[in-house]
Amino acid sequence: MNIAELVEAARRGSLRATGRLLTLVEGDRRDEVLGLIETAPVRVVGITGPPGAGKSTTVGVLTGGYRARGFRVAVLAVDPSSPYSGGALLGDRIRMAAHVNDPDVLIRSVASRGHLGGLAAAVPAAIALLGALSYDVILLETVGVGQSEVEIAAVADPTVVVLNPGAGDAVQAAKAGLLEVADLLVVNKADRDGADATVRDLRVETGMTILKLIASTGEGIDKLIDAIEVHQRADTPERRAARARAQILSLATTRLRTHPDLDALAAAVADGRNDPYTAAAGLLGQ
Repeated sequence: MNIAELVEAARRGSLRATGRLLTLVEGDRRDEVLGLIETAPVRVVGITGPPGAGKSTTVGVLTGGYRARGFRVAVLAVDPSSPYSGGALLGDRIRMAAHVNDPDVLIRSVASRGHLGGLAAAVPAAIALLGALSYDVILLETVGVGQSEVEIAAVADPTVVVLNPGAGDAVQAAKAGLLEVADLLVVNKADRDGADATVRDLRVETGMTILKLIASTGEGIDKLIDAIEVHQRADTPERRAARARAQILSLATTRLRTHPDLDALAAAVADGRNDPYTAAAGLLGQ
């Protein structure tokens, strides 16, 4: 199939065609695909948190909750990249198995490196494609350990940070900068000892409303979806402009990291032939 035929097949519900289109928009044929579709509004929810917090389980029950409300759901799971193939190591999450046979659920792993322009470029293109294919909600799950979260916060509204009871996860999240990108904070495994204390500590530290969840049973998922929808309804032109600004800066930073003159400029600064201020201006073409 050519790209136009793939788009038509994807619109008729072919998950295989949608997967092939996603591969194209993550690579060097992005503009060809995006030129054949009309963008449409789509809800984008970011899910992040420290390893072991229960993000994948949360995404699974969120998917079920949105499906119960009649929404088509796409899950983009951002994984560490394989050092050999550049592909996503974790693959489709085992905990999403309950939704594999649902034609209105798409599950896709996205490697955090290896795509043209990096994650900052790959994810907005995938969102545009999925919105055009009539998905209502996109859930972005990230590994929760760095730049990926900043890039996801630029496209997601809201960004949900999932934590476990006890001080460890909260401290780890603070050190990783996760609390800075959080729009909603969720304490998962809320049936464990220390959950209430964690909620109180986070409320004092952040001033935010903290939600409790037991993702393994689904308890609290409806309240989480309601909180997400309240946040989305409160969106403003100023918030949208701030996200757009963050996207532009993230894309620009990604491109600058691969600028063909960067190594030569760095060598000149390192041996004293140039200063970093002049080099930075040169990198920006000033």
